[in-house]
Amino acid sequence: MKKKKYFSKKKRVQQQKRVRNFVERPSGRKEEYAKVNGGVFVYSKPLSVADLSKAINVPVPAIIKFLFMQGKAVTINQLLDDETIGTICLEFNYDFKKEAVVDEEHFDQLEIHDDPKDLVERGPVVTVMGHVDHGKTTLIDAIRHSDVASHEAGGISQAIGAYQKEYKGKRITIIDTPGHAAFTAMRARGASVTDIVVLVVAADDGVMPQTIEAINHARAAKSAIIVAINKMDKPGADPQKVKEQLMQHGVIAEEYGGDVICVNISAKTGKGIDNLLEAILMKAEMLELKANPNRYAIGTVLEANLDKGEGPKATLLVQNGTLSNSDYVVVGDIYGKIRRMVNEYGQIIHSAAPSCPVSVTGLSSVPTAGDRFMAFPSEKEAKSVAEKRALANKEKQRGANAAMNLDDLNNLINAGKIQDINVIVKADTDGSAQALKASLEKLSNDKVHIKVIEAEAGAISDNDVLLASASHAIVYGFNIRPDARIRQKAEEEHVEIRLHRIIYELLDEMSDAMKGLYKTEMVENVTGQAEIRHIYKITHVGTIAGSYVTSGVIAADSKIRLIRDGIVVYDGKLASLKRFKDDVKEVKQGYECGFSIANFNDIKEGDLIEGYALVEKK
Repeated sequence: MKKKKYFSKKKRVQQQKRVRNFVERPSGRKEEYAKVNGGVFVYSKPLSVADLSKAINVPVPAIIKFLFMQGKAVTINQLLDDETIGTICLEFNYDFKKEAVVDEEHFDQLEIHDDPKDLVERGPVVTVMGHVDHGKTTLIDAIRHSDVASHEAGGISQAIGAYQKEYKGKRITIIDTPGHAAFTAMRARGASVTDIVVLVVAADDGVMPQTIEAINHARAAKSAIIVAINKMDKPGADPQKVKEQLMQHGVIAEEYGGDVICVNISAKTGKGIDNLLEAILMKAEMLELKANPNRYAIGTVLEANLDKGEGPKATLLVQNGTLSNSDYVVVGDIYGKIRRMVNEYGQIIHSAAPSCPVSVTGLSSVPTAGDRFMAFPSEKEAKSVAEKRALANKEKQRGANAAMNLDDLNNLINAGKIQDINVIVKADTDGSAQALKASLEKLSNDKVHIKVIEAEAGAISDNDVLLASASHAIVYGFNIRPDARIRQKAEEEHVEIRLHRIIYELLDEMSDAMKGLYKTEMVENVTGQAEIRHIYKITHVGTIAGSYVTSGVIAADSKIRLIRDGIVVYDGKLASLKRFKDDVKEVKQGYECGFSIANFNDIKEGDLIEGYALVEKK
């Protein structure tokens, strides 16, 4: 006979107090369609006189009499429109609010509205960003090591990529530098996890390309910015110059009339670290960060991996509610029961409050960074919601397109809609990038405003693709070529990359799209890429490139480009294509080959050769 499991009185009270996150946005249960919350009548569907009477505790005859005096004759089961419901609520001393219905499988769309008396202060979630070598890691270490004494001697064993720092009795959650790409990947999936971005700028170097990039990412995530001017111990430190440079990019310090707190620090010596922590707490207080711990938890995946010993592991950031051991959770479109939950020191914990990062095991498979999660009271419910979300994701992927493309723009113009269009420009030189930026922005008119959110020299990177996905932008490449990996990434993120070598053709294409005249006729199809690994100089023949085909097929009669560090060096045709000593028509992925380029010998190891063809798009 199975023993009955008993809980202490305290445990039963805690379980009873935890509520579903979609109580505020009903999921089909009659009692949740309408309720009074803090003197406000909240409803989400058309109500009859009887439903309204029960919800606001006013007798049916009183409602019917009031409406009759207003010239409206209604019956007990008659549905009331929103205007009538509002009039009745005001008459009987209730404010009112209508909310849209969100099904439980769409919990990532919930806007939680708690009773103010249930809210408690939560710690801020902070991400450190900045240019390479400006001291991000040193700063994080300086903050982390100051906490060693209270935990363990000799150093901290970081079990997860986020940790909490207690300062003056308050907790600050710091996400261990995820890099701009990971940060934007979460933003692209709709996850806004960071309250404050600490922008690290070296006092001797000033604003650098990745500093500007970090500013763009912080703005895309709509996070508050605090500037940490680092390396103040160096002789060439000039904090005023840094502040003036930041002004050019819209980051205005408080002393210049802006709202951005700037703190002078030296992560190396530890000077100013306390001032930075004070600034974070001050900014958090201004943001009034609060959450309700008495809910089933909802939050975001920071990172995930497959552990050989423990199976799927995920670092979760609890953003509202409390996550408890043995809770059933849905993460993205997978589910599981939390078997083990540890903090950043590898210590097993039994619950995690709002703003707390934890590493959990027990999921059915590995989730994706940026996925939302929510706890449910039963396995049956969690499994049902996960299955519905998986089905919805399949449907969405069939026709989804996260970023804007020229066909979208063309359709919007023809439909008479005004549209802002974001563009990212990458070119072979900075001069070309800035010229394109100026030319594209001049094309703006009363229907379409073109905003170039990034214009830089260099190859198209993962970060550019993710930023385009997050900001719904088109990526224009001028005289550069993305490699096969970047093309695949763009395809996965549904980002359109447009490539040109003649500036007026690029501008004409955008201009025609804005006029609603854009037609896709000839499009470029990349057939394959090969990496050049050895160079052979042969008299009377020229330079032979020993290569390995990394993707697709290299054909002897196709057009080719030679690409060096993402920049197109030469565009032409192959003179010969061989496998060992034999001439061949094509070489497929995974095979080695040798080739020479017609009328071109400046080939180097590490260069890429790209085959392409122009095809008609119907």
